[in-house]
Amino acid sequence: MDFAYRSDIGQQREENEDYVGFFQNKAGINFAIVADGIGGHQGGDVASEMAVSHMGFRFENTTFKEPNDAVKWLASEVQDENQHIIEKAREFSDLNGMGTTMVAALLFDQKFLMANIGDSRGYLFRDGQLHQLTEDHSLVNELVKRGEISAEQARQHPQKNIITRTLGISPDADIDTNLYQIQPGDQLLLCSDGLTNMVTDQQLSTVLATTQTSTQKCETLIKLANAAGGKDNITALLMALDGEVASK
Repeated sequence: MDFAYRSDIGQQREENEDYVGFFQNKAGINFAIVADGIGGHQGGDVASEMAVSHMGFRFENTTFKEPNDAVKWLASEVQDENQHIIEKAREFSDLNGMGTTMVAALLFDQKFLMANIGDSRGYLFRDGQLHQLTEDHSLVNELVKRGEISAEQARQHPQKNIITRTLGISPDADIDTNLYQIQPGDQLLLCSDGLTNMVTDQQLSTVLATTQTSTQKCETLIKLANAAGGKDNITALLMALDGEVASK
């Protein structure tokens, strides 16, 4: 498997509150995760780093190799890490209100698990078609589902940054998980909304369809988001599931 990730501060933010990681457990299962901190100067960067580094470290010490075990482990980990973030925010006044979104993928021999909480997204690029596998936990997505606004209107909606589920902030942290079969040629893209708010699905598809390496594709996506204004931090993690070379 070939994988790569890139994270960029963007054009308008003073610091990068995204955090990204790639880990392997004792059974050789891979775990990719992207987190986008919430709270600005109130510790969004702390929350995202906590989520990725803590969960990544604990994953590396697991031995499971079956998807069903991964679902149970992830649900438990998210609840535990949610409580850790809340407790840290209570301990330090300058971290009050911090939280983070999260999107993650666990890769098995024939299947992959996609999971998310918040509006960081996971995509599958298969046979030339882009599929969004995650559902945004956001106010504007609720409006889209109710038919009150269109998907295009959602991209420009003034309340598009209101998240309805996060790690931290609330004692409830329910993560969505779905299991999929792997097919030859599959590519998985995990990203923060700093990418998807700036780059269209058609642009994503065009880049993923090229013969560039995963590293080059991540760099191209970052450049496109910055060229469109780079209004937020931008993170892209790409996995080519039939590749032979692993790289960061």
